[in-house]
Amino acid sequence: MSTIATTLPRPVPAPHGALLLGAAGVLLGTIGLFLERAGAHPLTAVWFRSVFGLLALSGWMLATRRFGELRLAPRTLAAALAAGALMVASWALFFAALEHTGIAVATVVVHVQPFWVMALGALFLHERITLRQGLAAGVALLGLALASGLAASAQGTAHTGTLLGVALCLASSLCYAGVTLFARRAQGASPLVLAWWQCAVGTLALAWWPMLHGWPAAAAWGWLAALGVVHTGLAYVLWYAGVVRVSAGRLATLQFVYPATAVLVDALVFGRPLDALQWGGVLLMGLGLLTARRPDH
Repeated sequence: MSTIATTLPRPVPAPHGALLLGAAGVLLGTIGLFLERAGAHPLTAVWFRSVFGLLALSGWMLATRRFGELRLAPRTLAAALAAGALMVASWALFFAALEHTGIAVATVVVHVQPFWVMALGALFLHERITLRQGLAAGVALLGLALASGLAASAQGTAHTGTLLGVALCLASSLCYAGVTLFARRAQGASPLVLAWWQCAVGTLALAWWPMLHGWPAAAAWGWLAALGVVHTGLAYVLWYAGVVRVSAGRLATLQFVYPATAVLVDALVFGRPLDALQWGGVLLMGLGLLTARRPDH
């Protein structure tokens, strides 16, 4: 595994990798707005975002004459397909978890995945995880718990099946963390190619769902198209471009941009303002993100 680092794309200055991941996180954090406007079943939305993402990326590759990049060496193709399959599985598991537990609990639990990322990076990529990075991720996770309203809802009665929901979230987070590992092993595959294969896997794997359950209303198609073009095509090209340019420790904390954005969108767009405790959580998340911008040693 030690040879992986030498075969990754030539590193760029760390702030550029952080900016790429931050931009992807901001885009992904607005997914809830588009899902709510679309009003489609979660798995239908996952399939449509894969299809429209595939079309958008294919159009770009055709216009720029880059289709030849899809021809990958067998091992690289296997890694790209594995990353795509894990990403789609992560989406599906998370949506299934929402049927068994509240969104606040699900969001907090699924975002333990940065700790999986650090563990996988240390185990398979031999990356050193510093005490500062671990503490930064812990602070950000605590902030997410507060910002999501989990602390306030902890006094209520738990749902029936909450344990199943938590287990599904943990499985989702592990799948998402595994994407990072396989993306780093897909040597020679550009971010554009990785995102294309991800969309291709999602399109094929979930094609059965709308066939059996019907198509969404016409008014939803624009929102679903945006999910594919913006939140899948563009966002994951940015994400894959950033993920190979930062260490696992920094990546772990930077991924909190996504939920932090989602919390703010929920308050500003849907009129569900944050209370003082939740704003304190946002500040803690921001502290963790600022810590991630410090150079690794």
